[in-house]
Amino acid sequence: MMCVTHEMEFAKAVADRIVFMDAGKIVEINEPTGFFTNPQNERLQNFLGQIT
Repeated sequence: MMCVTHEMEFAKAVADRIVFMDAGKIVEINEPTGFFTNPQNERLQNFLGQIT
């Protein structure tokens, strides 16, 4: 099942994988722990820095 959300705590709690998109393109796919603790893409790093 796929769920689209901007609620990062919800995504962290329920997802097996998280897909981050920017301008309609996938820029990173990772499991929740890696997604939040070790983001590889600069745009994702900036996004997470604004919400945490």
